[in-house]
Amino acid sequence: MPETPPRTLPRRILSPLLALALALALPLLAACATAPGTGRTIFTGGLTEEGEADLGRQEHPKVLAEFGGAYQDPELNRYISSIGNFLAQTSERPDLDYTFTILDTPVVNAFALPGGYVYITRGLLALATSEAEVAGVLGHEIGHVTARHTAERYGQTMAANIAGVGLGVLLGGEAAQAGGALGGLLLRSYSREQEFESDMLGGRYLARAGYDTKAMAGFLSQLQAHARLEAALAGQPEKADAFDIMQTHPRTADRIERALEQAGATPVADPLVGQDVYFDKLEGMIYGDKADEGYIRGRTFAHPKLKFAFEVPEGFRLYNQSQAVVARDGEGKAAIQFDRAPKPYGGSMTDYLTRVWGANVRLSGVEAITVNGLPAATASVSGNGKDYRLLALRYDSNVIYRFIFVSAGDRTAALNRRFRETTYSFRKLSDSEAAALKPRRIGIYEVKAGDSPAKIAARMPFAEENLTRFLVLNGFTETTTLVPGQRVKIVTE
Repeated sequence: MPETPPRTLPRRILSPLLALALALALPLLAACATAPGTGRTIFTGGLTEEGEADLGRQEHPKVLAEFGGAYQDPELNRYISSIGNFLAQTSERPDLDYTFTILDTPVVNAFALPGGYVYITRGLLALATSEAEVAGVLGHEIGHVTARHTAERYGQTMAANIAGVGLGVLLGGEAAQAGGALGGLLLRSYSREQEFESDMLGGRYLARAGYDTKAMAGFLSQLQAHARLEAALAGQPEKADAFDIMQTHPRTADRIERALEQAGATPVADPLVGQDVYFDKLEGMIYGDKADEGYIRGRTFAHPKLKFAFEVPEGFRLYNQSQAVVARDGEGKAAIQFDRAPKPYGGSMTDYLTRVWGANVRLSGVEAITVNGLPAATASVSGNGKDYRLLALRYDSNVIYRFIFVSAGDRTAALNRRFRETTYSFRKLSDSEAAALKPRRIGIYEVKAGDSPAKIAARMPFAEENLTRFLVLNGFTETTTLVPGQRVKIVTE
């Protein structure tokens, strides 16, 4: 059978289609602007500076909702805003009405929206050891604003969509949709070149404001040490990158040094570091989870707002995640997951277990039980060499809580009693018990003669890794020597 020749569009059809594609693209080709921070001509896709400000205003409430709202400490917020506005006045856009917000989350992060909306989390503030380090972070984010990186990313997305439209004209609607989706996917975060520009601009603003420019690179090692610690505490030491802010801010100390050199950010004589004033402002800030998220205290998880508590077996480590509380054993052969049912259910707990939660699996041993006065039901299911025990508890008419106990088949018998103890540890908290639960906070401690990192770390209220937590919190290493009178951060309860 002869080979089918490749199909081609007749010239009389092709030319008008190309003309149409060009007509679609020409208005955008004119949508270029000069970025104030860099002086570089960028393609903005028609997004003006006024449009950026509108976009920032629209997205600001969504950011607050996503990241736990703004941290409620007026004095600390005024302090951080004063640093940000001081830096902004040295930038190429001093007339922009900047908004600096501390987000009430322990997650370590910082980012900016167009229009001058800059965010820094209390998790990042807890790690910083000086005003200069915080200024380095804020200066970097201001750099994204003055370089108009969001407008540039928008322009690149529009260009990708226009290319998709052209493909759609020639090849069909599906290609247009794919082109647009691909453009959005590839441009979701800033490029390394844009991060480099922000480091360059941030270093420029630091130098102009008289801050120690070395703080930008110096803080990186602390952020990376924190990522390694968080990965280890999560039982996933090999996944430290997943906990690292560098995933969204691809930077290295070497790249920052090159950015500073390119910016001409000459170190100033007698630079501003500001550790004492920073410690004074930071003292008392919430550390870790807040009341809305519940607290891990050793092997106990307690929620002061929802008023319940439970305890996991010895040898299990608790992790408070966004959608569930998880506990894992040290051998990796067992786990416990706790969450809240997504919807209310008016029937019995056995009906909920069999008709709703476990409706699509073959349950065995379905049993109605009572847990500290709460109606509950339990059942088991097996698969892939693992055993699963499901437990549903009715807390009140609207709320059902759920446990999944998972164990390797050869460990189930040995864990049955311990899992039952966790089941019957679940209880409601009284008003006084809930009120007694308080968040941990940052404290400032003055080193005394004879103090060592290990001795000071022992004062902190964690069940494990106190020394490592203390070192990371202060940017110290295992060889750090403390000096009497020196001020250090600790965590208090």
